[in-house]
Amino acid sequence: MHGTTRALLGYVSAAQLATGDDAAPVRSVMNRFDRRREKGYKIITPATPLEELLAFFDRGEDFAVVTDPGRRFVLGVATRLDLMEFLKRRPE
Repeated sequence: MHGTTRALLGYVSAAQLATGDDAAPVRSVMNRFDRRREKGYKIITPATPLEELLAFFDRGEDFAVVTDPGRRFVLGVATRLDLMEFLKRRPE
C-alpha cells in the first residue's frame, strides 16, 4: 500500500515468498498493479454480478481484490476457486 494514499501497489505470491530472499525488500519481489493495466482495470465490489467476476477470471486473472465502490477499502480477496465453491453451495 502507498504510505500516503493507501492505494494498493501490488502483491507478493506465496511462490515468491517460498523462493525469495528473506532479507530482500518487498518491492523487489512485488508484482506491481500498475504493470497490469494493459489488460484493463476492473473494479470488483460486493455488488459486482457473479457473471462479471467469472469473466474477470476467464481473462486469466488469479485473484480479485474486492473493494468498496469508491476503492477506499479492501474488503477481501476472491479467487476462481472461491467463486466455484460459492456457486456449488448456493441454493438454486
